[in-house]
Amino acid sequence: MKNPTMPAVEHALPATTRPPRKAWPVVLHVCALGLLLAGPYALDPFYVSLAIPFMAYAIVLLGFNLLFGYGGLLSFGAGLFVAIGAYCCAALTRLGGGVAFEGMLSVAILTAIAIAVPLAVVTCRFTGIFFGMLTLSFGMLFHSFLMKFYIITGGETGLLVAQPTLLGMKFAQMDRMQFLTGPFYFYCTVLLTVAYLAMRKIVDSPYGLHLMASRDNDVKATYLGVRVQRVRAVAFVIAAVYGSVGGAILGVNTGLADPELAYWTHSGHIVFMAVLGGYQEFVGPIVGALVFTLLQDQLQSWTQYWRLWMGVVLAVIVVAAPGGLAGTARKLFDRSSKS
Repeated sequence: MKNPTMPAVEHALPATTRPPRKAWPVVLHVCALGLLLAGPYALDPFYVSLAIPFMAYAIVLLGFNLLFGYGGLLSFGAGLFVAIGAYCCAALTRLGGGVAFEGMLSVAILTAIAIAVPLAVVTCRFTGIFFGMLTLSFGMLFHSFLMKFYIITGGETGLLVAQPTLLGMKFAQMDRMQFLTGPFYFYCTVLLTVAYLAMRKIVDSPYGLHLMASRDNDVKATYLGVRVQRVRAVAFVIAAVYGSVGGAILGVNTGLADPELAYWTHSGHIVFMAVLGGYQEFVGPIVGALVFTLLQDQLQSWTQYWRLWMGVVLAVIVVAAPGGLAGTARKLFDRSSKS
């Protein structure tokens, strides 16, 4: 996969002098998609159900990494938009009737955009710790709103999310587990595939180069004609959209819109996944989401102090493999291919 820390080398070369693309990334993508599609037929339903939050967080992290890995802006408020996605699903559930998941996604995306645009205007004027603290403060403001306005948000108990229809089909004959590990699983697989391909197009586009240029040297990028603040604001809004889609999936998966989705510790988990997988690799955060989901489930079954051991894992990875799991794997592969 391409390394966002060296964005313009290949694109700077004429088409006739670019190195030929290798076939193995395509093979890996096809194999990964095949494994996802085969999951319900080969795995226990419990592990299939674990794949749904993995796919939700993979979508969230694709957007988060556009802002963090490619834009150089570390957000501590990513959970805000995940919560928006879940609460939009709950709001439509309150309206009653068979709610279409397509409607939930549409409302979640539009709401995320409406909230993200003014926030982007404010936050993207800053970088570094100032950007991080601003996003953290807005996330905690939203969490306080969810906790205090009990009549609207349900307070600390949250709001229920009903089982939606998918493409007009109700699946009323299925129980919850059958619905999640069957039609909803494949629906989420399609969503993840579309989100992945769309983000690949964004990263490889001229906009992606502008975003990486603003990360590497914003002063030089400005002199070259890049509208740095606008480019960062667009990345912020795109990350918000991806976060809301992941939040909608999580809301349906758990059947609940929980205010803890907006809490700073949940945003910390998102950062944890990105660092765990390797935010300098396009697929790194997805790897981080998968490993985090499996590791969290295993540690929770072993001990109530699972957060402590998660911290130990992160510390070991930062020290031993600063590029994350995907970054380290890529370096080992490149080293072996050269030898």
